[in-house]
Order: sequence, then structure tokens, then C-alpha cells
Amino acid sequence: MTEYFAEFVGTFILVLLGNGAVANVVLRNTKGENSGWIVITAGWGMAVFIAVLAVGPISGAHINPAVTLGLATSGLFEWAKVAPFIIAQMLGAMAGGYLVYLFYHDHFKVTDNMDAKMACFCTIPNIRNKKVNFLSETVGTFVLVFAVLFINLPFIEIEGMDNVKVGLGSLEALPVGLVVFAIGLSLGGTTGYAINPARDLGPRLIHSILPMKAKRDSDWSYSWIPVAGPFCGAIIAALLYFFINWMSG
Repeated sequence: MTEYFAEFVGTFILVLLGNGAVANVVLRNTKGENSGWIVITAGWGMAVFIAVLAVGPISGAHINPAVTLGLATSGLFEWAKVAPFIIAQMLGAMAGGYLVYLFYHDHFKVTDNMDAKMACFCTIPNIRNKKVNFLSETVGTFVLVFAVLFINLPFIEIEGMDNVKVGLGSLEALPVGLVVFAIGLSLGGTTGYAINPARDLGPRLIHSILPMKAKRDSDWSYSWIPVAGPFCGAIIAALLYFFINWMSG
């Protein structure tokens, strides 16, 4: 239960700070209004850094169902823990998304742009092309999971994993935060780089039920892309990692 609660807390911190950075940029009358994409990507990178620093020693700080799936596919994480980890991550993401709404409540009220308000919860593609959007989420998550595997577990023998805490520890907090920052700068301009099913789906659910003034629909026809794309990217990264590890002997 300690590991699962840590995943809840870590994902809560991730979404609170990450979506908080988005809200600070896109909502009206904030101190950071119109400060731009660099602030958003830096905010997400630092959100990952702080979340991993906080819970890494406890749960390994997956804080992302795609990372959990990637580790399990690589043989580095117990499949029996996958579902409980993902449930904890989803609940943490929902709680973080709701607190962002409460924190910026007055700014949501004075913002008329419905897309901007939804962007504080979940991703929206700038050009809607589902094949390309799916590719964007797949490639971005591939980079994330592949980097995480090598930051955390370079060429570890599969047989020796029983007593190893699988995931990210405090020493890996800054490198993985920089990876997320780099993905945002390079690959985030198409879809807003969810690269994390819980980070997108959890707050999207919150957006759909909040009694918010001038709220648009939650775009459920698109919502499968930031879920399926990251899972595909994670599996590809895990299989490539496994192949490289096998080739290395």
C-alpha cells in the first residue's frame, strides 16, 4: 500500500505543478499570462523532477502508466502490480487536476477562451490529424520510456531483479526532468505532449464533471490518442531496450 500511495502522491504533484504551469500561462490575469511555451515545458520538466525526488525512493516514481507498462514489458516490474499502480496514478492525476481548478478558480471565471480552459486539464492537438497525433504521442513517449530505462537500469540482467527497486530514485530526478523538458521543446508542439495516459485522462475526467462557466466539451473523440499512443510508445521502447540488453550478452 505504501508504494501505491506514493504513486498517488507523485502523480498528484506532477499534475498539480504541470497543469498549474499551463494555467499560469493561458488563463487571464495571472502573473504568468502569455509567458509562452518555454514556461510550460520548463514547468512540466520541473514538475517531473519534484515528483520523482519526492516519491522515487518509495515506489520508484513511475508516475505514468506508460512507464509502468514499459518496465513490465521489459521484464523489470511485476505484472501483478501494474493495475494497482495505474489506478493510483489515475486517482492522483484526477486529484491534481481538481486542485489546479480550485487554485486558479478566479482566473477560470474571467477566462472566456474555452480551449484555453480545457488545456489546463488535458491536451488538445493544434492540427487535428489523428494518425499524425497518434504518431506524435507514440514517438514522444518512446523517447521518455527509452531514456528512463537507460537512466535507471542500464544493461541489468533480468534474473537479478528480485531485490531491486524498479523505477526512478532521487538521483535520477533531474535527468528525467530534463528528458521531459527536451521532449516538450522538440516534440510537444503538435499535441501538447501528454506522453502519460493518467496525466491526460484523469484531469480530462475532472474537466468533464466540473460545473465550470463557459466550458466546452471534453473532446472524448480525441481522448483515446493520449492514452493509446503513450502505451504503444512505451512497449516499443521496452522491446528495443530488451533487444539491446540481450544483444549485449
